[in-house]
Amino acid sequence: MALFTELQLDEQILKAVNEMGFEEATPIQSEVIPKVKEGNDIIGQAQTGTGKTAAFGIPLIEQMNTEEKHPQGLVLAPTRELAIQVAEEINRLGRFKGVKALAVYGGQEISRQIKALKRHPQIIVATPGRFMDHMRRRTIRPAYMNMVVLDEADEMLSMGFIEDIETILAEVPEERQTLLFSATMPKRLQSVTERFMENPESVKVKSKGLTVSNIEQRYIEVPEKQKFETLCHLLDITPPELAIVFGRTKRRVDELSEALSQRGYAAEGIHGDLKQEQRDKVLRKFKNKTIDILVATDVAARGLDVSGVTHVYNFDLPQDPESYVHRIGRTGRAGKEGIAFSFATPKEISHLKFIESTTKKKMIRQDIPTFREAMQGRYQQAVDKLLETVKNEDIEELEHTAKTLLSGYDPVTLVAAALKMNTKEPDQGTIKLTEEASLRPKKSRGDRNRGGDRRGRNRGFRGNRGNRKKRR
Repeated sequence: MALFTELQLDEQILKAVNEMGFEEATPIQSEVIPKVKEGNDIIGQAQTGTGKTAAFGIPLIEQMNTEEKHPQGLVLAPTRELAIQVAEEINRLGRFKGVKALAVYGGQEISRQIKALKRHPQIIVATPGRFMDHMRRRTIRPAYMNMVVLDEADEMLSMGFIEDIETILAEVPEERQTLLFSATMPKRLQSVTERFMENPESVKVKSKGLTVSNIEQRYIEVPEKQKFETLCHLLDITPPELAIVFGRTKRRVDELSEALSQRGYAAEGIHGDLKQEQRDKVLRKFKNKTIDILVATDVAARGLDVSGVTHVYNFDLPQDPESYVHRIGRTGRAGKEGIAFSFATPKEISHLKFIESTTKKKMIRQDIPTFREAMQGRYQQAVDKLLETVKNEDIEELEHTAKTLLSGYDPVTLVAAALKMNTKEPDQGTIKLTEEASLRPKKSRGDRNRGGDRRGRNRGFRGNRGNRKKRR
């Protein structure tokens, strides 16, 4: 790894990096930034949380001309959350240089975005569908763009954006620089790199497999009807600082978040049917630790960047290995350790083995936790709370009362009673969740999704979609 001062950055960008508290570049930044500055196309294979936004953001900012009235850089991202986060980070990195990024995404009034475009941002960070809308309206003209970044490209593929991406790339000038970042490289994505990139250099963050090495991966074989109690027992045995629980469907997320709340856990859910304002509200609570458990679908959690997530629970197994990689990548960020639990019904063990073989990482099998183990965890929480009170609270006023109690009761009995009083009693109420069908092994989504956009987007705006090569 290198220091940022060794990467020959623009002084105004270096000033922003220093003010953000960064001195040493991450491996992906150390490798990508010099190659991009040389003008190369790049394929970067890296997890979210490895610093890839700065890896493409810094050289992107350096290439921008602040006198130009049209956007010159484009970052395509799979979700509005990721688009917002990327734009925010680029704005922080580019503030002293005067480079501005604008996030455009579905769910926000397009008239508001058109108004913001009149302030002449140099960089557009967009979801593919909304960028296509601006192309059709001619409120954004791709003809002026000289650098394109595809962020989390495998996620855009799995969400059905591939034809939109091909259409967009066909409208951007051939004399451009293209950067693609992805945790995995399905075959369908490789065909995009062959058509739209010129002699790309490949950069991979060294890892034994596709998954991050500092995430401990465990699985529990558990019948569908026992999943909820198993999750509650795990939460009691080792309470997470922040946890994300993944459900396969919106219905599952709604039922599961409500059930956890009924049991006394601080949990809320997010999925695609929630309005953006509601999702933002829940995410703020999670980031501020007002709630410590976020229940989410894959789509809602894509692009989610929250530091401090210690646990990920795959309540339902993901459809494919690519989704698994992205899910567990929500923990183990910035070099910290994390743990991921996956629940598999007996019928899903073969699907779990398929995920293991694809990610080249074996999960540790764990037995279903017992009620007794959960209660021991609750007792330990009471002990920790008692010791924290002894250490941090002013309890002098209670010492006289304590001495009076000790004169009439055995000390061990009193401490046991205090622990009992501080132990959260388990709710024995029956929780019934709608059962989800078991999964069977499938081919990767990249291979299945050869038809492109599953949602039938408007495909009339094609431009020249031949096998274009760039002139340099």
